[in-house]
Amino acid sequence: MGICLCKDKVEDGLPPNEPLSGQTVSSGSDQPLPRYCALEHYNKKTLRETVDQLVVETLDVIGTIVDNEPEPPSSMVLLHIITDKPAGWIQLVQSLIRVVPVEHPMGPSVIALLLDDSPLPTKESVLEVADMITSSLGRTPRKERNLCVILGCLAEKLAGPSSIAMLSETTLSYLIGNLEDGVNPDVQLLSLIALEKFAQTSENKATIKRTLANHPHNPLLRLETKANSSDFITRQIGFCARWCLDNYFTVEGRNYSYETVDVSNVNVMLNTKDVSEYLKISPDGLEARCDAYTFESVRCTFQASSGCWYYEVLIITPGVMQIGWATKDSSFLSDDGYGIGDDKYSIAFDGCRRLIWHNAKSISHQLPVWHSGAILGCLLDLDTHEVIFSLDGVESPVFKQVFNNAVSGFFAAASFMSFQQCRFNFGAEPFRHPPKNRNFKNFNDNATLKAQDKVVLPRHIYLEKLRKVSVRDDSCTICFDKKATMRLEPCKHRGFCSSCSHQLQYCPMCRADIECVFQEEIDSPVVEEFIT
Repeated sequence: MGICLCKDKVEDGLPPNEPLSGQTVSSGSDQPLPRYCALEHYNKKTLRETVDQLVVETLDVIGTIVDNEPEPPSSMVLLHIITDKPAGWIQLVQSLIRVVPVEHPMGPSVIALLLDDSPLPTKESVLEVADMITSSLGRTPRKERNLCVILGCLAEKLAGPSSIAMLSETTLSYLIGNLEDGVNPDVQLLSLIALEKFAQTSENKATIKRTLANHPHNPLLRLETKANSSDFITRQIGFCARWCLDNYFTVEGRNYSYETVDVSNVNVMLNTKDVSEYLKISPDGLEARCDAYTFESVRCTFQASSGCWYYEVLIITPGVMQIGWATKDSSFLSDDGYGIGDDKYSIAFDGCRRLIWHNAKSISHQLPVWHSGAILGCLLDLDTHEVIFSLDGVESPVFKQVFNNAVSGFFAAASFMSFQQCRFNFGAEPFRHPPKNRNFKNFNDNATLKAQDKVVLPRHIYLEKLRKVSVRDDSCTICFDKKATMRLEPCKHRGFCSSCSHQLQYCPMCRADIECVFQEEIDSPVVEEFIT
């Protein structure tokens, strides 16, 4: 599961008179101060030290959360309380800039998590954060990288007037300046992502696009050439630059990536029609990245129903991803942190937290923590009901749990926490660590895709095509294809075709049980089917 902690748990995580830290906060008596006024009894130094410590504690514990819908760590509860006041929120931002280390695999994700959990800041607080880029921070790659993460988080969280106010000329010059040669690669990458987040507000998008057009040499055009680099940070920079050019900051005369990529040898891809909203798919359909603050998921285009199958994944970022196998019955609930391995129809490998996930429960494994460049192997044997994972050729034990609920119809599938990326090999290239002593098949040699199904369109082109699709007024509200002729009983809701209504157990509008459906296309309604 993704790290998704319910806000109501954080808000109610302490009783009203719980002290703000492990030590009693005193106002001249031995009684702890109520949480709503304790912040006022911190001096500036104490507040800084306390928030620094709580951020470090959150970093230490966040990778150990292995339960579905866990209680939030006490450090997060306290930070939520502190950030309810402007001074506390500003201090959180300063602490995140200062103490989150570059080498922590979940550092940017934890920054995003803590900012998303904190109460909405005032406009004055947001502008103060934006001004920090010109203040004396004692610039280091770590501080600048963390600052870029924060700018991107706030640009997305506060999309609209506050985001426009944050993107001052100074902020924009800073972020675009970070794309030049010689800048730390981590800072380059997070500056690119911050620009993308700012562009989610249309006025900002126009401003950034205009500024890049007036630049002597648009840095994105240079950076996108690095999308296939053997250096994994550089590769991420190239991926994000190409994504921005395809989706946000288009350049006149530049072909879209899907128009230039060679997919003639690709017969299986990540399914762009079966993917969470904010997951980014490469133009060849084999690489995926998440920069949203939700747990994004995808399945591939090929379904395995019998036999033994194997695919590999190149780990580009070493953070939280759950990669494995899922059926069509698996559900993606990205906002709630549910992904592959979080229902009874899927199983997934998590090499960051060293866990196997199935039915939202975790099992520890003994394989090492994965790293950038590691190769994850995923084997599914539908004849013997076995799943085996491997990391750089070292195999896990056999897992059988998923076959208690599903015995066929599996897809390769994965879920991604924020700032994570990997590349799939379904057999179009030789495998690095193929299974030994076991006959297996690969997807690419046993599947086909039509030419039109190999096109990974930029999102704005895809949405424009959807807008142009003509939907009749009497079309089914589920498939938008066939004519709606059926009425559900006893709730009497309409708008469904015969095919879709036969597959319903509950009314999609009111969730009532369906006892029968009536066809209304003829003069006298006829009972079409009874639901048992």
